[in-house]
Amino acid sequence: MLFARAVVAFLLLPGTVAYLVPLLLAPPAADGALRWVGGALVLSGSGLLLWCVRDFYVAGKGTLAPWSPPRHLVTVGLYRWSRNPMYVAVLVIVMGWTLWFASSTLLIYLLFLAIAFHLRILVHEEPRLALSFGEDWRAYRARVARWAPRPGFARRRTSPGNQR
Repeated sequence: MLFARAVVAFLLLPGTVAYLVPLLLAPPAADGALRWVGGALVLSGSGLLLWCVRDFYVAGKGTLAPWSPPRHLVTVGLYRWSRNPMYVAVLVIVMGWTLWFASSTLLIYLLFLAIAFHLRILVHEEPRLALSFGEDWRAYRARVARWAPRPGFARRRTSPGNQR
């Protein structure tokens, strides 16, 4: 049953935001080198997104959906370097569509998403995580950056004092 919820959540949430809406907003595909860079971004972002969804399912014992969230704080995989790699992956996908279609409309959508994701994290997700996971969340928040890895993250992660 959890797997079915995970699939439905994926299709409804990032499936809509990262694939359906951009394709509905997009003009006919552009030609040129940017198209192929965009395609590479869509593919790599999709891979990152699926990795995050898998970690929510396997390590977190839940889904990305608010109605079926992980029961355990997810700190493995891409979550070792960023507290929000799923949002980063969606932004990479939408950036890819923006380049694929050479679309200013999709660029505006991308900027809107980035702001909306950041506000959602500040207002809703981080306070909920603090309530749900307490000290584990506070330690994780102190160790891992919200968006991009902090400088020197590879050295810190492999030092003997930081292994779990």
